[in-house]
Amino acid sequence: MTTEAAYLKQYDASRFPAPLVTVDSVLFTLHQQALCVLLVERAQPPQEGRWGLPGGFIDMAHDDSTRATALRKLTEKTGISPAWLEQLDTFSGPDRDPRGWSLTVAWFALIAWADCQPRITSVSDARWVPVGALGDYPLAFDHGEIVAAALRRLRQKTMYSLLPVYCLPDTFTHGQLQEATEIVLGQPIQRKSLIRRFEASGMFEETGESLATGARKARLWRRKPGVDIHLFSRNLLAD
Repeated sequence: MTTEAAYLKQYDASRFPAPLVTVDSVLFTLHQQALCVLLVERAQPPQEGRWGLPGGFIDMAHDDSTRATALRKLTEKTGISPAWLEQLDTFSGPDRDPRGWSLTVAWFALIAWADCQPRITSVSDARWVPVGALGDYPLAFDHGEIVAAALRRLRQKTMYSLLPVYCLPDTFTHGQLQEATEIVLGQPIQRKSLIRRFEASGMFEETGESLATGARKARLWRRKPGVDIHLFSRNLLAD
């Protein structure tokens, strides 16, 4: 009977063809009252000149997970580190990349708006694009499909959580959170329903400061350190 050690010693991984494996991230933010996604313009083949998601190949010597790859590539290509990062799905097939059979592990992320600039030579431009204007950009590979899947996930999770808070600055008002939620969902919500969820979540604390909003002042809030997102059992629009 072959032992585990003996089996691994003679095992030859090159006997099996391996697909191309990458990691891509869909990064969302809010800017000028629009939900935007970060695109980078490819400066090298394949599909040079097309717009795609920030991502790339796994560095097996340094990345201990695809999450680590996603964070590294976002920082390398744009200088951005997201406040929220969640695995989305795996996209695969023989036709999605002209270099051969490939798969990508897709992540989606949310940050407060920040300027972004290309950091490496494989990217010639980086730009926040409103999701409603994506049709104006020639997208690389199957990245349009990946963005659409991330948008569905974002809107679905917003129905059952306060996820859009990760698109806001460190301190924010109830009104700013409501506006962010309505922009993500693309429809109005009841303020009282949002406030009930806000209070029940246990995620937030007052800063002791306020922000002038017209003739009134609104209290400023922030996320509590180390508190994870709270999921509700009911749809926000059903409250």
